[in-house]
Amino acid sequence: MTGEPDSPEAWASLAITPSVAVVGLGGAGSEAVQDLLALGIPGAHAIAVNTDAKHLARVGVDERILLAHRELRGRGSGGDRDAVLRAAEESREELLRRLRPFEIVFLLAGLGGGTGSALLPYLAGQLRRTETLPVPVVFLPFQVELETNASRRENVVATVDELEEMGGLLLALSNEKLRRFESLPIHRVFQVRNAYLHSLVASLVDMVDHPSQLNVDLATLKNHLRDSGLSTLLSGEYHVSEPERLVQEALSGSLLDFHFSGRTSALVHLEGGSNFTLRCLDRVLRAMRTRLGEPERLVFGTRVRPEPREVVHLTAVVGGLRTRTVRDAVTA
Repeated sequence: MTGEPDSPEAWASLAITPSVAVVGLGGAGSEAVQDLLALGIPGAHAIAVNTDAKHLARVGVDERILLAHRELRGRGSGGDRDAVLRAAEESREELLRRLRPFEIVFLLAGLGGGTGSALLPYLAGQLRRTETLPVPVVFLPFQVELETNASRRENVVATVDELEEMGGLLLALSNEKLRRFESLPIHRVFQVRNAYLHSLVASLVDMVDHPSQLNVDLATLKNHLRDSGLSTLLSGEYHVSEPERLVQEALSGSLLDFHFSGRTSALVHLEGGSNFTLRCLDRVLRAMRTRLGEPERLVFGTRVRPEPREVVHLTAVVGGLRTRTVRDAVTA
């Protein structure tokens, strides 16, 4: 009978795709969410939260939340973190009601202003007390912004300190690293950054969403993060004949700011075609061990598609980042 506890139909009903939300906090975060939606993340729910009513009104996201509309009157926070935090605390139950149903919540914010800088660590901390996995994503300002605006620098440092102290996953995208694309129009540069972020988000969701021969599911990810301290996410792909280049590209081609400590760990997932061999797997894992300085713990999973593929895709959650790794980047 369909639906019996031991029937395949019942098993299938339990294997529900992890529910994912991408949440833009403040102006920069909400703009980035729009780009992620345009590139496509199947099944992801998009939310924009802001204190600026005009910006919120023009954001192409279905679900929008205006904070502090009485105190700030929809005109933005003006860099006032305290006002944003008061509003967030007043709306805590409503915010958690909207976010708690999701298993993974990516929280996107540009640092330096008031709204995103205050909301990001606040919501990440609140969600860590639930079953939801928060993934903070920060956009670090250009160095010239930090050198010429003391209040902006203070907001960035305060936010980064809070996030690093929490541990867990932290994706810190560096605007300084965008200088390699300085010949492009400005709007295209930020689209490049958001496309890179999309590859990270899509890789993580795909890793825990689709079963593999050697499986890495959401429970595996959470268990790994529990013992890994401050962590980041890497992804990349390269030709199946050059496994070492795959690792090199994932690490050196990153737009993220991070530095490893002497006690790293890694959760690695590899996807290839029917020509993905055990030898190739071994070479990738050995290259990861070398580049990470012999990690204390390395867990891996694989997914092999039935058809041959020219490339192998790598997704890696790397833990044991050096404390203050991002703080050092913004105070250099």
